[in-house]
Amino acid sequence: MTGFPRRIVCLTEETTEVLYLLGEQDRIVGVSGFTARPPEARQKPKVSAFTTARFDRIVALDPDLIIGFSDLQADIARELIARGRNVLVSNQRSVEEILEMIAALARIVGAETRGQALVKQLSDELAEIRESAQRFPWRPRVFFEEWPDPLISGIRWVDELIEIAGGTPLFPELRCQQAAKNRIVDAAAVRERDPEIVIASWCGKKVNKQTIRARDGWSHLQHVYEIKSTYILQPGPAALTEGVRQLHALIAAVVGCSVPPVLSPAEKTDPDLPRAATRGRAPNVVRHPE
Repeated sequence: MTGFPRRIVCLTEETTEVLYLLGEQDRIVGVSGFTARPPEARQKPKVSAFTTARFDRIVALDPDLIIGFSDLQADIARELIARGRNVLVSNQRSVEEILEMIAALARIVGAETRGQALVKQLSDELAEIRESAQRFPWRPRVFFEEWPDPLISGIRWVDELIEIAGGTPLFPELRCQQAAKNRIVDAAAVRERDPEIVIASWCGKKVNKQTIRARDGWSHLQHVYEIKSTYILQPGPAALTEGVRQLHALIAAVVGCSVPPVLSPAEKTDPDLPRAATRGRAPNVVRHPE
């Protein structure tokens, strides 16, 4: 590979979204089948799931850079490297690391100035949401459910976004555990910590609130909501915009506050959320950095 990469395969959604926001989408020649943001990216050739990939199809696209995320894609990366391809795998887990990933990707494609502008834009909005949450009369206890069976507590960036949005994570001691298996919790332990809000996001699977409330001792839970995984479980722009906005709106509704229109979710939120919390939705979340 000489100069900046011109043919990029993105094995996960967040790098695809970053490249679109940077105006570098023409470099993308292949994407993950789970890609949903932006919608037009779904027109690109689909070459992978999360832990599987169509190696022959990827090689046929002749990419000069393949970008993945997480140690869970180590086997995919190993095979592509063995086939002589340049592979970059990030492993961001915190909000700060997500911002660093965005800045690094911008440098890799020769869009450093636009990358800095995008990072500043995202950081400024997070600061605005944090300031908005200071109006809340209290910070409710929030259990974020990443998977139902086994029951998995939220990953680090989700916990951090809950705090920014105005809530108190239920298992803060688990946030630094990268592997999902190390964030497994018992339903009884959740009950003992008495969550005021349960927010579920099951990757690739629609949340069933009846299943959640049917657990022993959970029937009394009043505030059970869903945030789509594409908004919150992708460690990239989606989580730092729509994901945190939906968290903020959910928590605001529970504590009896409204969300400023400029910080309202742009996408459809949980239908059980009181309308007042989502009034005046912003039509666009992230602008193209000039």
